[in-house]
Amino acid sequence: MCGIAGFISQHITPDAKRTLNAMLTRIHHRGPDECGLYLSDEACFGNVRLSIIDLASGQQPLCTPDGRFWIAYNGEVFNYPELKKDLESKGHVFRTNCDTEVVVHMYQEYGVACLNLLNGQFAFSIWDTHKKELFLARDRMGIRPLYYTRQKGEFVYGSEIKAIFEHPSVERKIDYRGLRQVYTFWTTLTPNTAFEDVFEVPPGHYALYSHGQLQIKPYWNFNFDKKVSLTIEDAVGEFRTLFKDALSLRMRADVPVAAYLSGGLDSTSTTAFIKQMFPEALNTFSIGFEEKDFDESDFQKEVADYFNTRHHSVSFKNDNVVDLFDKVIWHTEIPVLRSAPFPMYRLSKLVRDNGIKVVITGEGADEMLGGYNIFKETIIRHFWSRIPNSKIRPLLLKKLYPYMPQMQGAGNSMLKLFFGYKLQEKDSPAYSHLLRWNNTGRIVNHLSEDVKSLLNGEKLVDSYESQIKSRIDAYSPLNKAQYIESTIFMSGYLLSSQGDRVAMGNSVEGRYPFLDHRLIEFCNSLPDEFKLKGLNEKFLLKEVVKDVIPQSVLKRPKQAYRAPIAQALLNDKNGFVDDILNSSRVKSIGVFNSESIGSLLTKMRKSPTISEIDNMALMAMLSTQVLHEQYIGGFRYLKDSEVRQGVVRN
Repeated sequence: MCGIAGFISQHITPDAKRTLNAMLTRIHHRGPDECGLYLSDEACFGNVRLSIIDLASGQQPLCTPDGRFWIAYNGEVFNYPELKKDLESKGHVFRTNCDTEVVVHMYQEYGVACLNLLNGQFAFSIWDTHKKELFLARDRMGIRPLYYTRQKGEFVYGSEIKAIFEHPSVERKIDYRGLRQVYTFWTTLTPNTAFEDVFEVPPGHYALYSHGQLQIKPYWNFNFDKKVSLTIEDAVGEFRTLFKDALSLRMRADVPVAAYLSGGLDSTSTTAFIKQMFPEALNTFSIGFEEKDFDESDFQKEVADYFNTRHHSVSFKNDNVVDLFDKVIWHTEIPVLRSAPFPMYRLSKLVRDNGIKVVITGEGADEMLGGYNIFKETIIRHFWSRIPNSKIRPLLLKKLYPYMPQMQGAGNSMLKLFFGYKLQEKDSPAYSHLLRWNNTGRIVNHLSEDVKSLLNGEKLVDSYESQIKSRIDAYSPLNKAQYIESTIFMSGYLLSSQGDRVAMGNSVEGRYPFLDHRLIEFCNSLPDEFKLKGLNEKFLLKEVVKDVIPQSVLKRPKQAYRAPIAQALLNDKNGFVDDILNSSRVKSIGVFNSESIGSLLTKMRKSPTISEIDNMALMAMLSTQVLHEQYIGGFRYLKDSEVRQGVVRN
C-alpha cells in the first residue's frame, strides 16, 4: 500500500521537485518505507511506499522496458502472479516480482481493457511519454482514494486532498454544497468532496487527461441486472468457493497478514476460513469500549479462544474521542457525523504497534447480504404501509434494536412518530433511506443564514432520486436499498472515513474479501430471500458458516458497531466542545449559527436521554469547525516534517 501524487503542466517550473516532495511529505503516513519521484518537462509525479510485496525491488515510479509507460501505484492487485504468467507468454519481460510492474505491463498490453482483468483494490496513474497522456484508475468499489483538481492550467492529483493542497496553484476553499450533502447523506455524492473544485475519480471509473482535456468513464457498474435461479445448497457451495478464493488471494503478501475480530458474524467467518486454509498462528485484533452499551469484548474473546488466535485487544476510553479528534479529522478530510472512525484509528494503531502492516476485515458483508437494519426497516415499512393505521405492524421495528433500551420501551405512537416518515411513498426509488436522510438533514437547521442563503433551499433528495430512478426502478425494495447503501454510504464513508483513511493514518492496509468483485456480482444475482429471510439477515452467510463458527455468534442478534458521542464529548473536563464551538470561533468560520449551537448544547446537557439526531448534529459541528481550521485556516495540523527528498527516476 502506498500514496501517490503528481501534476501535469505545460509550464513545469524549477520548483517542481520541491513541490512534489512537499505533496508526498503530506501523505508520508501512507508510505513510510520509501519515496520516489518522476520529473519531466510535462509531468511530475511520485510515490510513498508501504512495502508489502517484493520488499527488495518494488520501488516506484517504475516503467516498461521501452521507457514509454511510467506508473505510480497505490494498492494491491491480488491476482498479479496469474496475470504475470499471461503477460510473459506474450513476450513481456519483468525486472521485479511486484504487482506494480504487472499493472503497467497490463496497460501496455491491453490498454483501458486491462481494468476488467484486475482483481484488487487500487488507485494508480500511468504516464504515456509518447502521447503525453495521463491515465488514472480506481478500483470497482472505491476502496482506495484518488482525488484531482484542475486549476490555473494545472492538473493536480493525489491519494489524499492534503497532498493536492501543497501545490501552489491550488486554492483551498470549502464547498458548502458538499457540506450540505454530508449533512444529509453522511458523505458527499461522488465525485464531489468537501472542498471546492476538488473531485474524486469515482469508484469503478478511469480518467484520461491529455493536452488539457479530461475524460472520465466507467469500466464497471454496481448493479442487480443479472439474476440466477439456483437452490440454497448450490448458492452455499458457490459462495464458499468464491469466498475462500477471495480470502486466499488477500493473504498474499511478503509480510504477516492479521485479521480484525469484532466478535460478530462477518469477522468470525473470515477468521474461521483463514484458520482452515492457513492453520499457522493468526494474529487477531479487537477493540472494546469503556461504555458497556458499545462493548463486545466478551464475544471477541470467545471467538479468539475458539480459534486459538494470537489475540490483541485495546479498550477505547471516552476521553480518547477528544484526544484523537484533531488527528482523525485531519485524516478523514471530510466532516463526520459519527464517532465510529475514532476507535478504528485506535485499533489500527494497535496493529501497527505490533509490527503488522496488513489486516483482513469484514466490511462489505452487510451491504452484499442484507445485513443492516436499514434493509429490515425497509421491508417492515413496506409491510406496515399496507395497513398504515395498524397498531401491531410497527411493533416489528422493536425487534431490530434489542441493544437499545429506549426502543424496547417504545409504544405504538412513538414508533409511528419516528418511523412513519413518508411511510406510503413506496414509489420513491430512495424509499429505504428517506427516513435516515430526513433525520440527518435536520443538521441544516443549524447552518448560518449566509450559508442557508447560498444553498438556496436546494432539494438534495429530490435531485438524487431523479438521477437514480431510471437506473434502479425495476429493482426489488431490498435491491434498491442495497444499491443506495453500497454506492453512497459504503464507498463515501465506510471504506473512507472509517476504513482507508484512519487505517492508513497508522500505515496499515485493510483488505476486504467480501468486496472481491466476483463475490459482489454473485451476491447481486441472488434472490432476496437468500440474503434477508424474513428478518433473518445474511441468511446465506449463516448457512455457509453454520458448522465452522461458535453457535453463540451464529445465533446472537446483530449489534451495530457504534461508539460514544455525547458521553465522550460533553463530559470532557478540559472543555473541548465549548472551546471549539465558542461563539467567536463559530462566527469567524461562518458555517453554523452560534445561537443555534448554544441552544443545542443547552438542550443536550439538560436532557436525560440524547437523540441520535442531536448526537449527529454535535459531531457535524465539531468536525466541520476542526476541518475548516485545519485545511482553510492555516493548513497545519501535524507538525510539518522536513520535506522528504525522493529519488528521481526519469
